Amino acid sequence: MRWISGLAGVAVLVITLSSVLRNLVVPRGLGSALVRVLWRLARWLLRRAAAPLHGYEARDRFLAWLAPIVLLAMLWSWLIGLLAGYGLLMHALSGLPWADSFREAGSSLFTLGFASNARSQLNALDFVAAASGPVVIALQIAYLPTLYGAYNRRELEVTLLESRVSQPAWGPELLARQALVGTVDELQGLYEDWERLAADVGETHTNYPVLLAFRSPRPYRSWVVALIAVMDAAAMHISLAPTAATVPAARLMLRSGFTALRDIARVVGIPFDPDPRPDGPLRLTFEEYAEAVAHVRRAGFALERSAEESWPHFRGWRVNYENIAHALAHSTDAVPALWSGDRDFPSTPLAPRRPTDRRPQPPGR
Repeated sequence: MRWISGLAGVAVLVITLSSVLRNLVVPRGLGSALVRVLWRLARWLLRRAAAPLHGYEARDRFLAWLAPIVLLAMLWSWLIGLLAGYGLLMHALSGLPWADSFREAGSSLFTLGFASNARSQLNALDFVAAASGPVVIALQIAYLPTLYGAYNRRELEVTLLESRVSQPAWGPELLARQALVGTVDELQGLYEDWERLAADVGETHTNYPVLLAFRSPRPYRSWVVALIAVMDAAAMHISLAPTAATVPAARLMLRSGFTALRDIARVVGIPFDPDPRPDGPLRLTFEEYAEAVAHVRRAGFALERSAEESWPHFRGWRVNYENIAHALAHSTDAVPALWSGDRDFPSTPLAPRRPTDRRPQPPGR
């Protein structure tokens, strides 16, 4: 029956090394079933543990541990897989008892050398095992700077957006705030920055989906909610003021944004229509949109179309990304912001807090 042990050992090693290569060397998302299982299990456990907590801030602090747990679970699952594979092979090649086979496999894998065996048929396998452990650990260590580099680029733009729209972000408030302070023309630069960021997020978060679990440093910030807000602002801008100078940049940002969301959706398994009809169904209602248009009008935003006239145009843009954006906000337990869908936990959508307008008083008053 030793040949069965040998075949099982080869199968375990192939599966484990394939998972390592697919995730660290040739990343193509959560292509490994092993890592996908770890991801879902860790998320389920943390959600269950966070369920009794009251208040979004408490849940956010608890869920911030998801990414570190997944990263550590990935490493340990690979090491355990290598240990199991080499242990089965050593039993098949040498006929050692099971305990001794796994003891020698662990000694070689972690380069401890305390269980070296004199049998010559194990020498080559010992050397291969001794090389495998450090290589996998080194690859995981080299993997972290790439993750944190992408995370820092993402969070920098999310943090910069707070000065324009406060938190949690909401598209109509972004337009309204710029109208109040007279910086509507500066939105072109914002759209250009977020066009590039959306492309960056689409590339990094599809190759390294564990980034989806990395939460923002502040509880009421979220990259998903921020991206939805900028895309909604761009769609409203195009729909309400189609001759504005910022329209070309807004169009490019929207295209980059929903392309990135679709790339992520393909990796994590979110279904979507690649070519939706402009009059397709939306979760956002016309009444909610009309209230938002009144909100930006009161702030002084120059409108060229009414809510009724602009609604078909806005709807035609939002139908490209609404379902995916809501699904990502739901799966990442993002802050419950306006126009970002529902959550698993009881919540009421939070409106962004506009700072008090305090100005210096003339002397003598």
